[in-house]
Amino acid sequence: QVQLVESGGGLVQPGGSLRLSCVASGSIFSINDMGWYRQAPGKQREWVATITSGGSTDYAESVKGRFTISRDNGKNTMYLQMYSLKPEDTAVYYCTALVTLTSRSTTNFWGQGTQVTVSS
Repeated sequence: QVQLVESGGGLVQPGGSLRLSCVASGSIFSINDMGWYRQAPGKQREWVATITSGGSTDYAESVKGRFTISRDNGKNTMYLQMYSLKPEDTAVYYCTALVTLTSRSTTNFWGQGTQVTVSS
């Protein structure tokens, strides 16, 4: 089994910053693409950013220039550095990863989410 655990969420004022972390553990052979999604109340889950195993990144237009996705392959950890936060960034942020298990099966996994609230 694989577990993804997010951390770093919290309450922040507009214009503030937060860094989210996602740590993967379990029966991991390798981690392929990783990404962040978010879900605001009453809305569908929205893609935020992805990063490949080689470090290539892509961002949703709504966060481009404000958020930076990164990863530390040695720690099986992914980060989302968020600057210039806006109230509309308020959501539960979820980590996802495409993981090749030690069994050599490849599966998407999701974390349980971490709440980000941007409010004055």
